Amino acid sequence: MAFLSLVAVILLEHFQPLRHRLQIYVQFARYANFLERQLNGGRYRYGMLAWALAVLPPVFLVAAAHQLAAGAGTLLVVAVDVAVLYVTLGIRHFTDTAARIAEKLRAGEIEAARHELSQWHGTATEGLDANALARLTIEQLLSCAHRQFFGVAFWFVLLGPAGAVLYRLAHVLYQKWGVLDVQEFGRFGLFAQDAFRWLDWLPARLIALSFAVMGNFEDAIYCWREQAAVWAQRLQGMVLAAGAGALGVRLGEPLEYPGRVEVRPELGVGASADPEHVDSAVGLIWRTVVLWLAVLLLWTLAGYAAR
Repeated sequence: MAFLSLVAVILLEHFQPLRHRLQIYVQFARYANFLERQLNGGRYRYGMLAWALAVLPPVFLVAAAHQLAAGAGTLLVVAVDVAVLYVTLGIRHFTDTAARIAEKLRAGEIEAARHELSQWHGTATEGLDANALARLTIEQLLSCAHRQFFGVAFWFVLLGPAGAVLYRLAHVLYQKWGVLDVQEFGRFGLFAQDAFRWLDWLPARLIALSFAVMGNFEDAIYCWREQAAVWAQRLQGMVLAAGAGALGVRLGEPLEYPGRVEVRPELGVGASADPEHVDSAVGLIWRTVVLWLAVLLLWTLAGYAAR
């Protein structure tokens, strides 16, 4: 069932990708802001309560809808699964965006590439050269694949559509509350950090291993073991380091903006990033998708054979 639902939503997104922020996430962000205003007393337990009030109701609602659908037949179950995955899981949008940036870099349209990446990455890109733009594009691509596709897919396979919603909303709160400054907001945001790290502990490692299998295995494992710990976010560092090693490209490294330099550790080994490496990263993502689907298909067939 999970295999059919994943294949169906990948095909659906291929022909009708979601290219704009869904209103449901806008409303959830507003609700999260309301909870933060009402409950942020600077204590860890307040952050835990706010997280539970934000995440658990929609998770239980989706779980209940899935159970009701299960009583009505297989087709309705698949329909519910696909509907939930369509708004929680994505891949086509960010692979297409990366491919467009690579094409602009090849054509020498640096300013257009900067604008496209800034819109996607959400940070300033003024003054960055082609190499830095390619590096950031690959990093953003690998990060999006990690947290908007593979992480969601992992929890969907494990817990059904409720798992997909759990991971996706936990990531949203990690981005909103997990970055709150402890000096200003106290320990309120620390539970959002911890909860997402718990949920992401195994998916991040499976994704890093999958990149190694589908790319340069030896370099990917070396970079994962030697470089992941120096990245600010350890789990993301695993994925980026393994991806860089699998691709044979250097990521991270300082970013030179006009008047300032952002110091970042080096990830990966091999050549400096260029548009061809961006294309290779897109290919790595799709090969890894095929790997996961193949493993899931074998698991599904083994389950049927065991009955």
